[in-house]
Amino acid sequence: MYPFPHPVPRPTILPRSRRRPLLAVVAVLGLGASACGTDTGAGSSTVVVNIGYQSKTINTVTAGTLLRERGTFERKLNAIGEAKGVHYKVVWQDFPSGPPLTAQMIAGKVDIGSMGDYPVLVNGSKTAEFPDATSELVAVTGYNLRGSLNQVVVPKDSPAKNLTDLRGKVVSTSVGSAAHGMLVNALRKNGLSPDDVKLLNQDPAVGASALEGKQVAALSQFVPWPQLMVFRKQGRLLYDGGSNGIPTFHAVVSRKAYADDHPEVMRAFLESVRDTADYLNKNPLAAAQQVAKATGIEPEVVYLYNGPNGLVTFDPTIKPQLVDALSKDLPFLKDLGSVKNLDIGKFVNDSYLRKIYGTSYDAVSKSTTSPSTLSGQDPVCHEPVKDPHTASEVWFRGQKATGAAATPTCLLRQIAAHDGGVRAAYVPDAKNGTRMFASAATWVLDVDRSADSRLLPFAVAADADAYLADHTDAHKLGYEAALEAAS
Repeated sequence: MYPFPHPVPRPTILPRSRRRPLLAVVAVLGLGASACGTDTGAGSSTVVVNIGYQSKTINTVTAGTLLRERGTFERKLNAIGEAKGVHYKVVWQDFPSGPPLTAQMIAGKVDIGSMGDYPVLVNGSKTAEFPDATSELVAVTGYNLRGSLNQVVVPKDSPAKNLTDLRGKVVSTSVGSAAHGMLVNALRKNGLSPDDVKLLNQDPAVGASALEGKQVAALSQFVPWPQLMVFRKQGRLLYDGGSNGIPTFHAVVSRKAYADDHPEVMRAFLESVRDTADYLNKNPLAAAQQVAKATGIEPEVVYLYNGPNGLVTFDPTIKPQLVDALSKDLPFLKDLGSVKNLDIGKFVNDSYLRKIYGTSYDAVSKSTTSPSTLSGQDPVCHEPVKDPHTASEVWFRGQKATGAAATPTCLLRQIAAHDGGVRAAYVPDAKNGTRMFASAATWVLDVDRSADSRLLPFAVAADADAYLADHTDAHKLGYEAALEAAS
């Protein structure tokens, strides 16, 4: 069962004349009385802060699911409240996606929220129309500089080998999302027009069900849906958004009016986001298990994204590359009609973080070195585990810790020699380093390479085929055959 169980609707294909769909219209629910702000009663005041988050979007856990589970924010507010004689009440609201969260922010019913980069732009544009709701981007949760958080998957037995094989086919995506933007860029990069596929606008869970039922030829979605389908053996990766080379991320937005009225709440919240990111980076496996328990998403999938050398880098600081990416994303949303105008320079506000980080902020915000990396000593190949382009990891059943390997070949040897089951094994793609499940990779054996690096994993079959074309002595293997070759 999917974390978002939905019945599969009868697909409605957008005609060519309507291939420029708008995002769902944001409903303005009223800007008068709300649960936000300060309520007075029983001789004391209560400051309410409404937090909007997306529990199933594991790229936002440091400002949502994991933050809530750990209670860090509430503890900080309690300490502030005791000193000021004020009671703080935190109200957590779980949303399936960014648009309904934005609607509630416009209505004054969400003060701080987290969402993906494309919805963030829509949020900034739409809230700007209402003085009490005007928002600012105040922090980042997680990012991937290559864009690998958005991917295209097809049914496991699909004959498609690359995007050109989707010509004339139905592709499910969430219109206006980063996954939609990635798909459009990818199609153009591969010599296709967006009109060469039949776009079907669906929520991620509905699209996943449609893919499983083979009602669509492909699913273009954001974290964690593509790899969730792969792990459940209901899909195969066709295209990695990292091939576009456009950064993607999730971020925190807040109502400026609320932040101005309650700067102590903003500081406590962003300090909590930083603390939660530090906890996740230092305790990735424990954090993944906590998120899995709270969301119903398998821990092996959460760990693929949020573990060391994972697809997501967790760092609250606002990187210049990410702000630059927003500027490049904006024209796409304007073309859809989802965004009117947005002054990104004014919308992005790192002043709250600067007060927290102090003089270290500039250095931290410019650094893109992952704070969570694989290291150690390979127990089979007896080499240090240090190169992120080859470092691999295995999670054996019944073991509380994972094991590291210097290369994918060394990892396969560990697995082949182990007497027991494997929960998950993770390897970096041989072409671009994208972290993936070893069992889902297309493996290539190249006997001309050194003994510890002759088995190469590829995330998509097309990249493996391209390697074979240049290396005539190499040949393709399935996962089981690769294990046998390693041993």
